[in-house]
Amino acid sequence: MRTTEKTERGVPMRILIIEDEKLLADSLEALLRAKAYETEARYDGESGAEAALQGNYDLLILDIMLPGMNGYDIARKIRAARSAVPILMLTAKSDLEDRIEGLNAGADYYLSKPFDVREFLASVNALLRRQDNQADEYRYGNTRLDISTGRLVCGDRKIRLSSREYEVMRLLFQTKEQVLSKESILSQVWGLDSNAVENHVEVYVGFLRKKLVNIGSNVRIVAVRGLGYHLEPEKE
Repeated sequence: MRTTEKTERGVPMRILIIEDEKLLADSLEALLRAKAYETEARYDGESGAEAALQGNYDLLILDIMLPGMNGYDIARKIRAARSAVPILMLTAKSDLEDRIEGLNAGADYYLSKPFDVREFLASVNALLRRQDNQADEYRYGNTRLDISTGRLVCGDRKIRLSSREYEVMRLLFQTKEQVLSKESILSQVWGLDSNAVENHVEVYVGFLRKKLVNIGSNVRIVAVRGLGYHLEPEKE
């Protein structure tokens, strides 16, 4: 289900596919994994929307005709949550009005079925390049996470993170005050097919807390009992 190859940022690009045709979804997963992308698939609208809102993805591939919730409503829900994740809509509905509705709902690109594999991959690559170029760092409090070097930076002090530390820290910087569950961190950093347990998350959070202190950061990783973690600036 996942690939371990890394992008130039040091972490794999993550793509969520929401498509009720399982054969097509599985084929797209295989195609994208062969290109070193990390993929997950959902086969109905409700679970797809939930995954899109809870996860941290670099791209959503979204069908329109879905059981439970259609693709238009999913896109609107994602944009209402102020998520800027690129959305590629795949659909058999190719009328102009359908394309306009998809774009107005929040889609970035609209690809009609059946589509050529080359056009599909070109669309994915274009949207991911746009996403990757939006920022070269994350900021919170007096601290930033440098994407290109994998370092935590506070003023003139900086410290390098391991690949897994970086991935955990990136998720926390992306969600900030929003609580991120241990289960979500496990699935996104270690993978659903991993033998890792919640204790692994606790250990890496401990590593990151020490590194934040070492560089003089005013950012704290706060544990919410029974729920997970979020970032919080230290009070003056």
